[in-house]
Amino acid sequence: MLKSIYEKIKKFNTIVIARHIGVDPDALGSQFALKRSIEKTFPGKKIYAVGTKSSKYNYFPKLDKYDNKSTDTLLVVLDTPDKKRIDISSLETYSEICKIDHHPFIEKFGESEYIDTSASSASELVLELILKNSMYIDEEVAKYIFLGIVSDTNRFLFNTTDKTFKTMYELVKNYHLNIEELYSNLYMRPLSEVKFQGYIAQNMKVTENKLGYVIITNEIMTDYGVDSSSAGNMINNFNNIEEVIVWVTISEDIKNHLIKFNIRSRGPTINTTAEKYSGGGHKFASGARVPSMKEAKMLLDDLDIVCKEYLEKESK
Repeated sequence: MLKSIYEKIKKFNTIVIARHIGVDPDALGSQFALKRSIEKTFPGKKIYAVGTKSSKYNYFPKLDKYDNKSTDTLLVVLDTPDKKRIDISSLETYSEICKIDHHPFIEKFGESEYIDTSASSASELVLELILKNSMYIDEEVAKYIFLGIVSDTNRFLFNTTDKTFKTMYELVKNYHLNIEELYSNLYMRPLSEVKFQGYIAQNMKVTENKLGYVIITNEIMTDYGVDSSSAGNMINNFNNIEEVIVWVTISEDIKNHLIKFNIRSRGPTINTTAEKYSGGGHKFASGARVPSMKEAKMLLDDLDIVCKEYLEKESK
């Protein structure tokens, strides 16, 4: 299937590269790695990396604006299993669609789809596409891949195999990456976020079924000088709490009139529950967006049931 996607990349002169809403470093890393590789492999093609920007990730290049007027355009969707989570306005104007993803399958929306749930990240799959088809790669492409893999594995704590380590070894060895600088980009934080993390730790509630959660209103985020994405980005910082098996940050996004859920698990399957609430993701790492606190309470209740059922099963 990667060969089929490569052939479509060769065929089209205008290519748009999209990814999921709620951007993260893997989505951006895979986007910009693929964009640069195509541009250098096929000079003259028009390549656009599109989506909603985030000032938090300003160590990546600026995203492109695409007017969507071309009648002969290929859309490559990365790191996204379903149509509703693609960060573009419409799929209808594209001539063909390809998907490259490492999430569990939800729905088919591309003529060519490459899905590998054993991969650490979308960035790892983009690298596979590049290498298998002898596409261009340099230090910049390798840097984007590195950022994507490190971020999505949370420094190799999750979704990591011997293949992941081998991939990282080859990138560092062959392209002389400055690891200290790259890690600084990913993990340097302002003092306001450190204090905000302390607030989350102090205010996390834990149910008798070991569901940990904290509700963060817009007022609280304003007080700490952070935004809703900051809460979501901190979710992995709480993965070693002995008393919880599923932990959640719930943050108010008044700009988009949504309540954002970032969910992690150390045992119970959570992505199927997230899918019921306009979300999804991995078995142990998912997200969701609901329109009100009423639906947020419903999702919390469902997650608590998932935890309860898991504990009962484990005790038998």
